[in-house]
Amino acid sequence: MAFRKALKRTAIVGGGAVAAVFGLSQLIEYRKTQAQLAHVAAEAELKVPFADELPSRQAQLAALQNTEEFDVLVVGGGATGAGCALDAVTRNLKTALVERSDFSSGTSSRSTKLIHGGVRYLQKAIMKLDYEQYMMVKEALHERANLLEIAPHLSAPLPIMLPVYKWWQLPYYWAGIKMYDLVAGIQCLKSSYVLSKTKALELFPMLKKDKLVGAIVYYDGQHNDARMNMAIGLTAARYGAAVANYTEVVRLLKTNDPLTGKERVCGARCRDVITGQEFDVKAKCVINATGPFTDSLRKMDNEETQNICQPSAGVHIVIPGYYSPDNMGLLDPATSDGRVIFFLPWEKMTIAGTTDTPTNVTAHPIPGEDDINFILNEVRNYLSPDVEVRRGDVLAAWSGIRPLVTDPSSKDTQSICRNHIVSISDTGLVTIAGGKWTTYRSMAEETLDAAVKAHNLSSEPCKTVGLMLEGGKGWTPTLYIRLVQDYGLENEVAQHLAATYGSKAFDVAKMAQVTGQRWPIVGKRLYLVIILYLIYGPLQCKCSLLYFI
Repeated sequence: MAFRKALKRTAIVGGGAVAAVFGLSQLIEYRKTQAQLAHVAAEAELKVPFADELPSRQAQLAALQNTEEFDVLVVGGGATGAGCALDAVTRNLKTALVERSDFSSGTSSRSTKLIHGGVRYLQKAIMKLDYEQYMMVKEALHERANLLEIAPHLSAPLPIMLPVYKWWQLPYYWAGIKMYDLVAGIQCLKSSYVLSKTKALELFPMLKKDKLVGAIVYYDGQHNDARMNMAIGLTAARYGAAVANYTEVVRLLKTNDPLTGKERVCGARCRDVITGQEFDVKAKCVINATGPFTDSLRKMDNEETQNICQPSAGVHIVIPGYYSPDNMGLLDPATSDGRVIFFLPWEKMTIAGTTDTPTNVTAHPIPGEDDINFILNEVRNYLSPDVEVRRGDVLAAWSGIRPLVTDPSSKDTQSICRNHIVSISDTGLVTIAGGKWTTYRSMAEETLDAAVKAHNLSSEPCKTVGLMLEGGKGWTPTLYIRLVQDYGLENEVAQHLAATYGSKAFDVAKMAQVTGQRWPIVGKRLYLVIILYLIYGPLQCKCSLLYFI
């Protein structure tokens, strides 16, 4: 009798497990199908022509100067600004975008390279019953899924390990990570799971063994942030936006509204940084998407306006690849001062960061030695004593300035919510501030919705959900094999081109083929940068690196 009951219980549990696995697989298939339908629907609804040939910078500058009036002028070529330009132009609005430096040369290229909802924010949402932070995580997880779908060549899911060194933390962290999966719903990349100490060390052998209880692995997305930013901007240009870098806003143009009699912003005086030429760009609406420099442009509109951004420096370091496995990240959820540190594989190297320190706004932030040493000390805490973590192993470091929205009651930037705000001044200047990389698209949608309403623009609804970015359409994981076969490229070079340019890699390979030289394209880029450095100095060299990498 007892045997029959045990057998029955086993059958029920086993059947339930099979049903759960089947249900999860069906949800994943459903998600894939819905994503494919979203791509088709997004492109089918567009009433904007798609250009096969990208216009040159000279042609874009001519369009800025010769167009009588744009519907929207976006200032700032980071992720948010490029996202606003793409959203605007696909709504069939006449769109312009100007960036005073190179696209993604600022904060948008100095991130942790993650597309994530924010495990830490979900923890705060639950512990403090903060509905706003919960909705921010939910929105970010939706945007994470969308970004992975529209730019598959530049992004991919990444497993991240959370090591556990106290028994009571195992169920606590497990519950939190499972909640992260549940909030993602059908957009969960892969289900999280628990690892024993032995299995954790097998997957992450350089992890500290002493007192290790086990680990939990969850999934987030990883992307090439600089190239992703470029892909958004290029896609906007393909759909007809006039996009120009090294074009600085000198001042805002204003006029009196004949209907209200009030002064309103009607464009900007711009300067070509390369030639020094100045010209006016007229627009019905100007959008301020300048990130850390948000308040600078707002003060061009009104000198007495109060600052709304509190800049925070996020420092990352690059150390050799042997510090981490090829395809497994690490999360330190509770550092010595309460911050979170990620430890991630990147381009056969390892990225460690980030810090969260109040800072001053500067065009070229420099990582401080204190921040670098703080990260190194945290790395030491999680790695085996056999692995000597040395200051000399730091191959590179960068500092990105996050434009956090100021909370007057907050004493430090760690407790500031990474949410964004959209504000419209008395003169009609639209400002988008705050937020994070993952939610650039939804931020742009909200910004354009507000701009269309405030300026009474004739516009289509937002169409950027499921809209493939430059190089994403037609890309497959095996595309690099065709590059090897058709152009005789080395395997590593072909993989680099496919992962950087997606389906546009064939165009790059054709350009290289014209030279008739057989040495690797990676070598060509390095050779060209060295020449530029010798001729023009470090500034031009830096710009070239951003362009060619």
